[in-house]
Amino acid sequence: MKRDSNQIGPLLQNFFVDYLCTQKHSSSQTIASYRDTFRLLLEFIREQHGIEPAAVCVSDLDVPVILSFLDHLEQSRHNSIRSRNLRLTAIRSFFRVVALRDPASVNQAARVLAIPVKRADRRIVRSLTRAEIDAILAAPDLNQWSGRRDHALLLTLYNSGARVSEITALERAQCRFGSNSFLHLYGKGRKERTVPLWTRTARALQSWFRELPPHQTTLAFPSARGQQLTRNGVDYILQQAVDRARDQCPSLREKKVTPHSVRHTTATHLLQSGVDISVISLWLGHESIETTHVYLEADLATKERALSKLAPAGSELPRFKAKDEVLAFLATL
Repeated sequence: MKRDSNQIGPLLQNFFVDYLCTQKHSSSQTIASYRDTFRLLLEFIREQHGIEPAAVCVSDLDVPVILSFLDHLEQSRHNSIRSRNLRLTAIRSFFRVVALRDPASVNQAARVLAIPVKRADRRIVRSLTRAEIDAILAAPDLNQWSGRRDHALLLTLYNSGARVSEITALERAQCRFGSNSFLHLYGKGRKERTVPLWTRTARALQSWFRELPPHQTTLAFPSARGQQLTRNGVDYILQQAVDRARDQCPSLREKKVTPHSVRHTTATHLLQSGVDISVISLWLGHESIETTHVYLEADLATKERALSKLAPAGSELPRFKAKDEVLAFLATL
């Protein structure tokens, strides 16, 4: 049987180079995520259908194949539903371009675009207590170069609530010191924001920067080889600190701590300190304040304060009784 000559390669090249980079000016994180999606998809097609990536045609990416790929992500790679939906988002974005560039594939693109996202249980956000985060920050060995870097990195991560990608790409020029010290962060969706620094964080960063060779790298937290840390590298640093902190803080033994849970911890502690949720949304660089509402839902202390203002069921509500001075004043009117 003669195969469709409309191969996917040129369309993918147009999708990444022209559409994502030139037209949408997508962030490097988005491009990397979409790249990984199609790398996994093409490898799946090669393993399951024996078609080499260079020979894959648009017709090979019909709905049954894509649904099978999404099931493979969940069942074989043990991806979460959220990760599965992110992969589907990348595929949908590609097929919008296919519908414009290849009119013969419009019907197929419409079928792919109709694949629904999978609903997932919405779990309560988990964060660390003050004692737990303090134990983690105190864990790195300050007598070693890597320990001083790790301490400054973790302290900055907690102070700023930054994403891992923002911390790994952070450059020294983005850290401003003075009467008002702050970080200048470039976040998700190309949004810029500034985050104030505690005096403790500013001093730790200044001390750390003095140890870095001025011309070797501009990164704030380079690896031992002067390269940018990876996401796994930051997670390794955090897990090393958590392992050391468990002796001082036994409650950490029952918790799974990730770099993103430190971000959740920052938001929760800001909320518990009385910071308005709109300010927390700006602090974290959220696209919408609705994203920040998950911290209101998760914080029991905030709900307890609200409950304390409500009279218990069955109790008589106090009624306002005017003082004699008030009644006398009203009588003069």
